Amino acid sequence: MGEFDQEFSALAGRDVKVQFTPHLVPANRGILATTYVKGDAKAIYDTMVAAYADEPFIEVLPMGEAPSTRHIRGSNFCHIGVVADRRDGRAIVIAALDNLTKGSSGQALQNANLMLGIPETTGLMMAPLFP
Repeated sequence: MGEFDQEFSALAGRDVKVQFTPHLVPANRGILATTYVKGDAKAIYDTMVAAYADEPFIEVLPMGEAPSTRHIRGSNFCHIGVVADRRDGRAIVIAALDNLTKGSSGQALQNANLMLGIPETTGLMMAPLFP
């Protein structure tokens, strides 16, 4: 977790310790990660909505809604959900992405698009696989 702590601390300008839980499940595609954050869930949600507003492949779901790998399978999308913890002053941030597309091939194509000066979404706006 050293990298998470280091980068979030640098961004926040103070010491931040992250608790991160990746989930290993018997799935062919997709990864789900859960992060527990100290702070006001609504403020965290609002910050994420603003931060990712112009990102074509990141969707912050409505407050309180958790993402599912079935909605991003085979796509270059990452869905993020923010849920208030049952304890005051804590939030749960859950992310779902396809580890084959967004995790490698799709991310490589997205980066190449940016480096070549073509629209970031070129070749990547296919609909997710279902089921």
